[in-house]
Amino acid sequence: MSTHTRAEIAHIIDHTLLKPEATADQVADLVAEAAKLNCYSVCVSPSQLPVEVPEGLHVATVVGFPSGAVKPEIKAAEAARAVSDGADEVDMVINIALAQENRFDELESEIGAVRKACPTPVVLKVIIESAALDDDAIVAACRAAEAAGADFVKTSTGFHPAGGASVHAVTLMADTVGGRLGVKASGGIRNAEDAVAMVEAGATRLGLSASATVLDGLTD
Repeated sequence: MSTHTRAEIAHIIDHTLLKPEATADQVADLVAEAAKLNCYSVCVSPSQLPVEVPEGLHVATVVGFPSGAVKPEIKAAEAARAVSDGADEVDMVINIALAQENRFDELESEIGAVRKACPTPVVLKVIIESAALDDDAIVAACRAAEAAGADFVKTSTGFHPAGGASVHAVTLMADTVGGRLGVKASGGIRNAEDAVAMVEAGATRLGLSASATVLDGLTD
């Protein structure tokens, strides 16, 4: 089906559990499964931090999740606390209204506030909720993220009614950032075919909850 191997795809997966009712035991199971599958990281809610992980497995969390509709200083404080609690990577949700209203200077400022709160080497991913935006807004949001110092742009929370990742959005985002930033596809990717399509469109990281199912569809 694909030239992409199971091992290659596994190592770009953020194995994700962001259900609000997730328990500590379920997070522990997530970590064990991520280690078994050789995923890149686990992504959990900030209330679950700190999380013990084996060497080589990274810890990601979310900020302003899932709506993005909180003040920049709150997102910055949340990010700073997440880092102090051991997060290696922070996935922040933008204020979607700023993008829909073409207020991209304010969007850049918001992202910059979070970047300042979690400086490099912490990896900052910016969730633009691409399914809720038109193409022009997707491009402009990606440019704002790059200007603010983000490391990745990310399609979706997986919680928005507009939908999750699409090949079209990933292609547009990858073309916009031109390899200078990573592109994370997340939301609704539930099988190997979808995962490979996202990678071939330009995704360099995948946010998956169905990681085992996706990987079972690939060969070594």
